Amino acid sequence: MMKKYPANSPEAMARLLVMLMMSDGNFDPREIDSLETLHIYEALGISRTRFIEVLHAYCNDLSDEADEQGRIQLVDRQRIEDLLDTVTEPKKQLLLATLSLDMAKADRSISDPELAVYSHMLERWHLTLDDIEAAYAR
Repeated sequence: MMKKYPANSPEAMARLLVMLMMSDGNFDPREIDSLETLHIYEALGISRTRFIEVLHAYCNDLSDEADEQGRIQLVDRQRIEDLLDTVTEPKKQLLLATLSLDMAKADRSISDPELAVYSHMLERWHLTLDDIEAAYAR
């Protein structure tokens, strides 16, 4: 059972980024550094310390879901949908979709699981890459 955060809260949004970062099973500590560079904490309205607390809580929730052999399903459709449903405000969805893309591009590679989760996010929220470009074109 996932920890509950208020809908549309900075923690709920941070947890979605954490889910995306961890979807390929390769969590790179440099990804945390990229959050700083990309000003993601400010965009979410969360401190680095609080973001890391959300990260730890997510890891604990995942380990609680392990099967008898200790296997964890990192990309679980129901979990992903439940987490996506915690962000309902269209502006926050658009912001998260943009931040997710920036974050994914930061390490110059998007794994298949990351791409699958990201594509599902866009589909679930009825967003397109054109929407993101139009909203945040610089």
